[in-house]
Amino acid sequence: MDNKNDNRFPLRLDDVTRWKIESWYKKDDCQSRNEFVVKAVNFYADYLAGQVNGVLPVAIQSAIDGRLGLFEDRLAQLLYKLAVETDMGISTVLDCIQVDADYLRKLRAGSVKSVKATNGLLTFEQKAREREESAEGDEQWQG
Repeated sequence: MDNKNDNRFPLRLDDVTRWKIESWYKKDDCQSRNEFVVKAVNFYADYLAGQVNGVLPVAIQSAIDGRLGLFEDRLAQLLYKLAVETDMGISTVLDCIQVDADYLRKLRAGSVKSVKATNGLLTFEQKAREREESAEGDEQWQG
């Protein structure tokens, strides 16, 4: 018995469905109408499985993964550029002033506290207000 005949499936199509297959199979880069129908059935079966299991169909999950991969790559590029600019700024400041290790440890602890308190949404204006308030407190204490 021939293996090709084992997998044959009789199928009756209405004229509109047959026209859709004829119109789309080459545009989808399929080599045959059969390949197009197999892809369409698999796509729809994955969709139905996603509805039942509460997971995304393979085609949609693949598209989302692709977009997330592009986003991840772009974000990594931007973070790299930001790290380079930050390193340049820090190097410039350190070339101009002398800072000891104790001061840096205290500064880091204060920065960590500030970032945690603002959930990372820290602005120059907030830091300027904090310094003004701190300076006013020092003046009152000394005066």
